[in-house]
Amino acid sequence: MKIGLMLPIGEQEKSHRTLPWHDLREMALAAEEAGLDSIWAADHLIFGDDGTWSGIHECWTLLTAVAAVTERVEIGPMVLALPFRNPALTAKMAAALDEVSGGRLILGVGCGWHEPEFDAFDFPFDHRVGRFEEALGVVVPLLRDGQVKVEGRWHRADAKLLPAGPRPNGPPILIAGKRPRMLRLVARHADAWNAAWYGRREEAAELEQRIALLREACAAEGRDLSTITLTAGLFASFPTLQEPEDEDPPDNAISGDAEEVGRALADYRELGIEHLIVHLWPPTAAAVTELGRAAEVARADARIAAHG
Repeated sequence: MKIGLMLPIGEQEKSHRTLPWHDLREMALAAEEAGLDSIWAADHLIFGDDGTWSGIHECWTLLTAVAAVTERVEIGPMVLALPFRNPALTAKMAAALDEVSGGRLILGVGCGWHEPEFDAFDFPFDHRVGRFEEALGVVVPLLRDGQVKVEGRWHRADAKLLPAGPRPNGPPILIAGKRPRMLRLVARHADAWNAAWYGRREEAAELEQRIALLREACAAEGRDLSTITLTAGLFASFPTLQEPEDEDPPDNAISGDAEEVGRALADYRELGIEHLIVHLWPPTAAAVTELGRAAEVARADARIAAHG
C-alpha cells in the first residue's frame, strides 16, 4: 500500500493566507525523508463563493519545483483540469515534468467542477465531459505513441511529442470520476482511478459504491478492474500537533496518534485500495513526519494481514 501527501497549496480559512513556497518545500522534503510514497497538489485557479474569493497556487509550477527538490517520491496533480490547458500542450508539459522528475510523474486528470473559476479565467464550462473525452483523445496517444492527429468538435491536433519523456509509454494516467460516462473513460484509458475525500473506512460506504460502479464500467469496456490502480483521498489529523491558530480539520478526518491513524489507513486494503492520498492537519512538516510514522504502521498492518 502506497501512502502520499496532498500539499495544502490553497488559502487557509482561518488566516486567509496561502502557505509560501518555503513551507511547502519543507513539507515536501519531510515527506521524502519520512518515507512517504507520493506528493500531490490540487489544480484550481481561484475559489469563488457568494462574491467572496480565495486563492491557490498554480499546481503545475509547484509540482515542478517539488520534482526538482526531491529524488524519490512520485508526484502528480490531483487532478489536472484538462479544460484549463490545450491538451497537446498538456502532453508536452507532462513529458517535460516526467523528465525533470526522473520518471516519477503520475498524470492525474479530470474535467473540473468549480464553475466560478472557469468564468473568472474565461474557460468554457459547457460540455465538460465531452470536451474532456476529446482532450483525452489528444493527450493519451501523444504520451503513449508520441504522435496524434485529431479533428474534433473542440480540439484539433496534428502533433508529435519531441523530445519524448523518459518512459516509452509515458507516465501513468490517473482519472478521477464517479458518474457513468466518466467511469467508462476510466475503464477505456486510465492506469489509475481516484475517489475522494473520506475518513475512516467504516464511514466510506460511498467509496464502495463507486468501486462497484467502476467494476460495471470495466465489464462494459472489456477491461479487468485489477489492471487499474485504485486510489483514494483521505482526511487525517494529529491533534497533539495542532495549534490554536491552525485550520480545523474536517469532522470526518481520521484523528489520533501515528499508531491509530496508521491502523485506520490500513483498513482501506479491504477495498483493494493500493494508494492513499492524505490531506493532512495541521499543514506542517512535523505533521508530515508523523504521517510517515503512520504509513509505517499501515504497511506493517497490511503485511500481517496478507500473510495471516
